[in-house]
Amino acid sequence: MNSKPWKTIAPLGLSAAALVLAPYAQAQSPDTQAPDDVAARLQILKQQVQEQTRQLEALKRSVAEQEASLADVRRAVSAEVLASQRGGQGAAAPAAQAPQQAAQAGSAGAAPAPGGPVGQAPEGEQAAPLKVARTLDLPGVLTPRNRWVVEPSFSYSNSSSLRVSLVGYTIIPAILVGLIDVRDVRRNTYQGALRVAYGVTNRFEVEGRIPYLHRSDSAVGREYLEGDQFTARVFNGSGSGIGDAEVTARYQLNDGGPDTPYFVGSLRYKSRTGRDPYEGVFSTAIPGFRDEPMQEKLPTGSGFNGLQAGLTVLYPSDPVVLFGGVNYLYSFPRKNVSIRLDNGTTTNLGKISPGGIFGFNMGIGLGLNEKMSLSFGYDQASVAPTRTNGRTAADAVRLQLGTMLIGLSYRLTPASSLNFTLGVGVTRDAPDLTLALRYPMSF
Repeated sequence: MNSKPWKTIAPLGLSAAALVLAPYAQAQSPDTQAPDDVAARLQILKQQVQEQTRQLEALKRSVAEQEASLADVRRAVSAEVLASQRGGQGAAAPAAQAPQQAAQAGSAGAAPAPGGPVGQAPEGEQAAPLKVARTLDLPGVLTPRNRWVVEPSFSYSNSSSLRVSLVGYTIIPAILVGLIDVRDVRRNTYQGALRVAYGVTNRFEVEGRIPYLHRSDSAVGREYLEGDQFTARVFNGSGSGIGDAEVTARYQLNDGGPDTPYFVGSLRYKSRTGRDPYEGVFSTAIPGFRDEPMQEKLPTGSGFNGLQAGLTVLYPSDPVVLFGGVNYLYSFPRKNVSIRLDNGTTTNLGKISPGGIFGFNMGIGLGLNEKMSLSFGYDQASVAPTRTNGRTAADAVRLQLGTMLIGLSYRLTPASSLNFTLGVGVTRDAPDLTLALRYPMSF
């Protein structure tokens, strides 16, 4: 076979192929590109980098929103766990808020916390406050932002005391030279109050409370061995009116949850809007009371402005919740205090400085079912003696007020509950019996 034609065609084919591929090779070589093409490609690359940067920032924002939504859901679920364990105490994250937050988290791609509510709340149902039997004036997790809690309440307390005063001296044991003053006092107090709380943020709330009181006191006095059997006298006094209004601010210091304590700090201001104990006319020369001044129109307030700081701790531990706290009340002194007697004279008492009150409380709450809860608590207050003109009276002593409390709460609607509390005095200075009924409503 003659191979010369192939030898002639092959170089020609290679040359033609080289001519065809030369422009593409030049286009692929950066060294041979025109400056305008290089600038255009760089501009395209810059635009692509900027677009990717914007997408990355959008993803970061989306992740942050999902994390915040998930945190809200977890807090709402934790609040619901706390409510179910101790029945709620105060106002907490609403039940309708948790499904809404869960839906938001789901739409953002975040899974709700295990055990959290799912779906939409039924239309027309308001969020419910935590349903604890308010055995103590303690907050739960606080009122959610932009929500109100209105709580009318009614309470009754009864106390009695029997005092025997020996005025004289003894010659030998069991023989007294002087007077024996026997005093039996019965006190009944009826109080209606309205409490309104508002959530400024999810961790900060303010509260106002206005009470209305009716007091009825009966005192039986007789000086033993003085006069006949008919010398004993009963002195009745009563009074009605507005009590001391209060304003309280509370702040939740940390994010609590199951097996994690909640810490809530509070600051309460107590005014002196009630009738002053030193107002009115004091009656004297009452048989059986050794000329001690007595008031027929009883006061409805303490007569002193006060400021109380406190710290509350709530610790959920399935299936119960432990709660308690400490507080201290300081009452501001008053100068130039005087009283008027029925004989037309005025007695100047000078500067009155009430003693500080240190208190602590503790308790346990148990959710019996979805609607009912039971709470047990104990409250103790230690009242320091009052000073007059910088001096403490010789017969002044520190008072100890200890009360054992049992509370029951029943959820009536998703937005309201009914709380009942029974208090029994365990120290001599505390009221013998206290009954309280509260009806908190959330809006």
